[in-house]
Amino acid sequence: MKKLILGVLVLAIAFSLAAPLAAQAKKPLKIAFVYIGPPGDMGWTYEQDRGRLAAVQHFGNKIETKYIENVPEGPDAERVIRQYAAAGFDMIFTTSFGYMDPTLAVAKDFPKVIFEHCSGYKTAPNMATYFGRIEEARYLTGIIAGRMTKSNIIGYAAAFPIPEVVRGINGFTLGVKSVNPKAQVRVVWTNTWYDPVKEREAAVALLDAGADIIAQHQDTTEPQKAAQERGKFSIGYDSDMGKFVGDSVLASAVWEWSTYYIDTIQKALEGTWKTHEYWGGLKDNVVRLSSLSPKVPASVVAEVEAAKKKILGGWSIFTGPIKDQGGKVVYAAGQVVPDDKQLSMDWFVEGVVGKVQ
Repeated sequence: MKKLILGVLVLAIAFSLAAPLAAQAKKPLKIAFVYIGPPGDMGWTYEQDRGRLAAVQHFGNKIETKYIENVPEGPDAERVIRQYAAAGFDMIFTTSFGYMDPTLAVAKDFPKVIFEHCSGYKTAPNMATYFGRIEEARYLTGIIAGRMTKSNIIGYAAAFPIPEVVRGINGFTLGVKSVNPKAQVRVVWTNTWYDPVKEREAAVALLDAGADIIAQHQDTTEPQKAAQERGKFSIGYDSDMGKFVGDSVLASAVWEWSTYYIDTIQKALEGTWKTHEYWGGLKDNVVRLSSLSPKVPASVVAEVEAAKKKILGGWSIFTGPIKDQGGKVVYAAGQVVPDDKQLSMDWFVEGVVGKVQ
């Protein structure tokens, strides 16, 4: 009888210890997202948040997410990231280039937290980077712009003169020049990711200079609206901006973050996450071309589809011959710009009017 009672007690104690562990196993993964702008910007942060929401829908109660918007790059970013880490979040996504050093600083102090930084190049054992070859989609939009410009002046409102932006301008320009050697892409720097007023002002200045199509590396639809108000076309970025502005937006180079977020969160849940440097393209469905405006002729649509097929087949948009602004051949025919040179690109290709400041 004593042995029976003892056995029951042992089982009871074992169950009491296992119950908290089971509850802990079911505890949702806490994930924070730090945004440079608001989800309502209809651009960069809008797409980042769509990725977050897709992850929530996919994983259900296995994850718990929180986000904060309008966090400036710099000291404020580090303070916010540190607060999330100290509050017990298991995984933190920091979604702007200027969050790189603040993220790294916090990652060193919280080695058990997973940090994912978007568009940077610094990593740690618990900090990864992720971005995409958006220039592949930009190249396709460049074909459209090159075919549809009448003035042969295409304006480009650009945020900062960093490799990410320079690479996108070059990819777009190569697409333009592939079908229209006479066209030029004029760049105006705004020195901001998100500022609707400055973005519009840049677009207006380009329109005043004779541009009849406006492209951009900015976070809102203001450049598209400015072009539409002048009766001109535009090329969108981040999201399918034609949905918000109308068919004057000929096409957009779009981010599809859900693909990456679901995959990397799954690894975190499984305990298989490792630091990495992710750089996916069209074939990985992390970047894509939006639906095209009905104003784009069928012949141009066919050209775009042919170029897209080449890219999906492994052809690089940065395949020579490629000339710099001065007309010097930098990469000979058939030569491909290596990934490390693409990621550090600090020069413009032939056809770009502007300076990498």
